[in-house]
Amino acid sequence: MNILIIESRYHPDVANALVDGATAAVEKGGARFERMAVPGVLEIPAAIAIALRSSKPFDGYVALGCVTGPLAELFHAETLRGLMALATAGIALGSGIVRASDEGAAHDIATTHDIGGDAARACLALITFGERLSTMP
Repeated sequence: MNILIIESRYHPDVANALVDGATAAVEKGGARFERMAVPGVLEIPAAIAIALRSSKPFDGYVALGCVTGPLAELFHAETLRGLMALATAGIALGSGIVRASDEGAAHDIATTHDIGGDAARACLALITFGERLSTMP
């Protein structure tokens, strides 16, 4: 399995915590991964859409990022809307987008709840689900 991890680097400490969890989960699942960064969470769905059109195949995608501040609710909702549109089109996608009041709280959520690891495990599970369906008579 080959996974693309797209990470928003707007909050670098939170991004690092999310990526640490995601990469550990992907490695534990026996998959390979590549990381690519985008400036903010709103760019994540577009980056995945671009990757889908590339000649380099990926079996699944992990979206990682964080939103804080007065526009957090809007940015979170719009990012999730874009990710859901991609996911319902049939790609294996794990979402680890943290919404919090400030960067410190987001870092606590990312590490305490292993948000990045959960997103990677969701991606791996969806890949396995798709593989199982394709092998069924």
